[in-house]
Amino acid sequence: MRNIIFTGKGGVGKTSIAAATALKAADMGYKTLIMSTDPAHSLGDSLDVQLGPSPVKISENLWGQEVSVFGDLNLNWDVVREHFAHLMEARGIEGVYAEEMGVLPGMEELFSLSYIKRYNEQNEYDLLVVDCAPTGETLRLLSLPETFGWFIKMIRNVEKFMVKPVLRPLSKKIKKIDDFVAPEEVYDKVDNLFSSTEGIIDLLADGSKTTMRLVMNPEKMVIKESMRALTYLNLYGITVDRITINRVMPDQSPDPYFQKWRGIQQKYIEQITEAFAPIPIAEVPLFDDEVVGLAMLRRVGEKVYADKNPLDVFFTENPIDIKKVSDGHYKVRVRLPFMENMGLEPKILKLGDDLTIRIGDYQKIVALPIFLAGMESTGASYEDKWLSIDFTKG
Repeated sequence: MRNIIFTGKGGVGKTSIAAATALKAADMGYKTLIMSTDPAHSLGDSLDVQLGPSPVKISENLWGQEVSVFGDLNLNWDVVREHFAHLMEARGIEGVYAEEMGVLPGMEELFSLSYIKRYNEQNEYDLLVVDCAPTGETLRLLSLPETFGWFIKMIRNVEKFMVKPVLRPLSKKIKKIDDFVAPEEVYDKVDNLFSSTEGIIDLLADGSKTTMRLVMNPEKMVIKESMRALTYLNLYGITVDRITINRVMPDQSPDPYFQKWRGIQQKYIEQITEAFAPIPIAEVPLFDDEVVGLAMLRRVGEKVYADKNPLDVFFTENPIDIKKVSDGHYKVRVRLPFMENMGLEPKILKLGDDLTIRIGDYQKIVALPIFLAGMESTGASYEDKWLSIDFTKG
């Protein structure tokens, strides 16, 4: 199964490009599901159909879905919410506030990730197109599995070493303790949520199955955010194989106003082409009608892909590699193309066979091979768009 994930700054038209990609693939005979994980859904509006929390057939070979976090919370997290509410009521807090305490930050993103994993395991479709939330939320989504990993371990350790041997036996005798001891099904729900997203980063980082595609407008702020996005996506080992520049002004207009805007855009298009090379770039014009409905989306798809197959992987590059310099001296390299422009200093920590790289608010844990686990990290440098971390024998 092929996965294509679209992201970009809010308002650049990523939903239209994602929908056009899904429709073109469906027209070529691929069984395709397009799924929106953006809390402010606009996928149904773009396709001009009514979508829901389960896949809805739109046309031949094409289904659409808008993930509903409220439905998922009620279905998969109800027992946990009830326990949190019970805890709050025992402390004198009641009503909607008690209910909301059971909703952890990042729940929406976790349920979105679980859908991606589930559809890949079920393998019912040839292509899954994901219309993600704007860039910042997408990056937060990618960081969640590792963040929640330690949280789940902590909860499980509390249950293993405190709840089962100590508190649960006491709760049968002391009523007040019983108010605070979670039922077994609470831990089961927590386990199920984590297992439903376990391994998702490996799936997303498998460039033969999953690629990310950036959508941008030829504007300064949008370009800057896209640069940051590519840098962080490389940190997570995720391949960006195509860029679409959307809403490009036509150059035929005799009006000086539009000619001026065309000149400004052309300057930024040249900047994008130079900065993001060698990733392939497509341009989509600003149409003379709003991009709504299947007919207009087909026009967009033709501009983005022409006679190319949207399922193709248009660019491959391993953003993380290990290079031998000499006997007992290796370099772990991570391609972070715009890190210098972002004014950020990487923080690096080696603990056992794990190497943690933190850039700004995001971090990636790289599992080191055995022969590097016993070596010492002796420093890092930024060389030709690569963060290079030295390892030598102690």
